[in-house]
Amino acid sequence: MTLLFWILACLLVGVGVVGIVFPALPGTVLIFAGLLLAAWADGFARVGVWTLALIGVIGALSYTVDFVAAALGAKHVGASPRAVVGAALGTLLGLPLGLPGVIFGPLVGAVLGELSAHRDFARAGRVGMAAWIGFLIGTAVKVALAFSMIAIFLAALFLF
Repeated sequence: MTLLFWILACLLVGVGVVGIVFPALPGTVLIFAGLLLAAWADGFARVGVWTLALIGVIGALSYTVDFVAAALGAKHVGASPRAVVGAALGTLLGLPLGLPGVIFGPLVGAVLGELSAHRDFARAGRVGMAAWIGFLIGTAVKVALAFSMIAIFLAALFLF
């Protein structure tokens, strides 16, 4: 039975890694669930509550990065407050639209927000691109955080 739990844990982590960049799957939640199941299968003998709490905090941080990164990218180039809100809303509203919505949601949201603040289209385009670059940087940070969750778990499992 323990082997079955380990296999399921590995599957959850694997699907979670895919879910980091594929929006239909809650990547870090699945990774955390898999790591929690693996720790449970081991009887929490090598991976304890504090390690799992740290992994959970990192997972929660990755969701914050998702929504804040695009807005910070727009703000970096002097976007209006409406564009900053638009970038964050574009990220959120793009989620149900799948990968294209997640990729282009921050850009479209920032452009629409900037245009609603009566800025010219060229400036709105620059703000949209900055939001999009912020989103890409945020995705890279999210990937790093997800792999750090796995690394911390493996270190606790095999080194300590």
